[in-house]
Amino acid sequence: MARTVAIGQQDFGTVREKGYFYIDKTRFIKEWWESGDSVTLINRPRRFGKTLTMSMVEKFFSISHAGRADLFEGTEIWEYGEYREQQGTYPVIFLSFAEVKETNFQDARKKIGYIIEQLYSQHDFLLEGDLLNEKEKRFFRNVTAEMENYVFSASLKTLSNYLYRYYGKKVIILLDEYDTPMQEAYIKGYWRELVELTRSLFNAAFKTNPFLERAVMTGITRVSRESVFSDLNNLEVITSTSDKYADIFGFTEEEVASALGEFGLSDQEKEVREWYDGFTFGKLADIYNPWSIVNYLDKKRAGAYWANTSSNSLIEKLLRESNSDIKQSFECLLAGETLHMEIDEQIVYDQLNVKKNATWSLLLASGYLKVTEAVFSEEEGRTYYDLTLTNREVRIMFENMIRGWFAENNSYNAFIKALLLDDVKAMNLYMNRVALETFSYFDTGKAPSLEEPERFYHGFVLGLMVELAGRYILTSNRESGFGRYDVMLEPKRAEDNAYIIEFKVQDTDEKELADTVLDALRQIDRQNYETALAAKGIARERIRKYGFAFCGKRVQIGKADQ
Repeated sequence: MARTVAIGQQDFGTVREKGYFYIDKTRFIKEWWESGDSVTLINRPRRFGKTLTMSMVEKFFSISHAGRADLFEGTEIWEYGEYREQQGTYPVIFLSFAEVKETNFQDARKKIGYIIEQLYSQHDFLLEGDLLNEKEKRFFRNVTAEMENYVFSASLKTLSNYLYRYYGKKVIILLDEYDTPMQEAYIKGYWRELVELTRSLFNAAFKTNPFLERAVMTGITRVSRESVFSDLNNLEVITSTSDKYADIFGFTEEEVASALGEFGLSDQEKEVREWYDGFTFGKLADIYNPWSIVNYLDKKRAGAYWANTSSNSLIEKLLRESNSDIKQSFECLLAGETLHMEIDEQIVYDQLNVKKNATWSLLLASGYLKVTEAVFSEEEGRTYYDLTLTNREVRIMFENMIRGWFAENNSYNAFIKALLLDDVKAMNLYMNRVALETFSYFDTGKAPSLEEPERFYHGFVLGLMVELAGRYILTSNRESGFGRYDVMLEPKRAEDNAYIIEFKVQDTDEKELADTVLDALRQIDRQNYETALAAKGIARERIRKYGFAFCGKRVQIGKADQ
């Protein structure tokens, strides 16, 4: 009989006690311990079992769970006698920043402070007796949500000291979702203040802490050492391109096949592979998204489960406000193409909008892109990666995100209808409304950059790709710069017309937008763009040609005579 699937259950003890569906990953305990690494930072996408794994480690090592052999009997780690003796023998500090999503720095500081205050409350037995002197007890009581900065910085290190003296053993620190506050700080505009605060906390806890045995931190991204882990030279970083622990987070193809068999779904392996396979960690390919798999086992139908678990606000902000190069590259990804580039896996949040390839690094770390091939250039001493969208579920997530950019813009939907009806007058009316309403939306979110309209134009093209995907194949041929940018819409149905659209920004020598429209239409004829469509059997009388002329937020559209 198949086990019960408990959606969202992240406590290892509950999963084991209740006999819920679980894929054994206890081998991580042995691999991590035998690595000897002092501080380990593990980066994996959201909902990939990081919290459940941290709970497993805490239940295994913590003195507070001594004698809980029942939680591990029958698992891989329990096959090793020397590890049975380790269970429940260390003081463990376990905290999570997963819920620190405040809108301003003051509230974020209080939230983290409260989490640490709760840790101290769990160990208030340290106040009994003479273990601590009066000054130390006073420090203990000063650890509150609104504690002073010097108390905040020293709080984890000091608690390590107290626990070491009480138990006579150095502590293990487990910090889950360490980067959640940083992502929120970047989105909400208090990145620098939060970095200064957490840097002092992390350096004291993980760098200058003589009472630390081992530590594990988990998160989605590898925040740059310079930003947060200043001078932390004992840090082992595990990213999506690392071979270490490659099969621990996420489900392997064999594990998924076994799970589908348990639930009588073996005949659905192909569908599951198309939707949820595709993640790659190190050299190990065919890793499946665990959150989507357990939801599939529970509901027995495919859906975008992982994509719907959070707002993806950071990713959306970066893509929507990105420059034309990124939007063009994203058009390629949606078209099923591959990007070839160098990746810097150290994320510097306050440089995401300016640092080359930073957006792609974040997308890779977040699981939205996968590595299909890595090539090391000996001449340059650099590694270049081929990147594609991870799987069908991710594609649907991005399509929904792009569709959401225009969801409340009735003018955009009306423009699409006018385009398909060849109503040039209506196209001009609605396209000017679209530009007026959404121009700044595709810019920095602050003041519109009228000198760089590409942000809007390429967001508009992405919208076309998504809205017309069921009826048309959209392709584009670009020249350097944004002087010319043509879009071809090849119909999938024989009864539909084909479209060629040429975008052109008004030249300083052109007095009227109408002149720019004519130049765009001449460009279509001069380059014989319709030849590619005619070669596919589309009659020339069914090929519609449009010139779009732009000057800031003003748009004029003209149509070539048939």
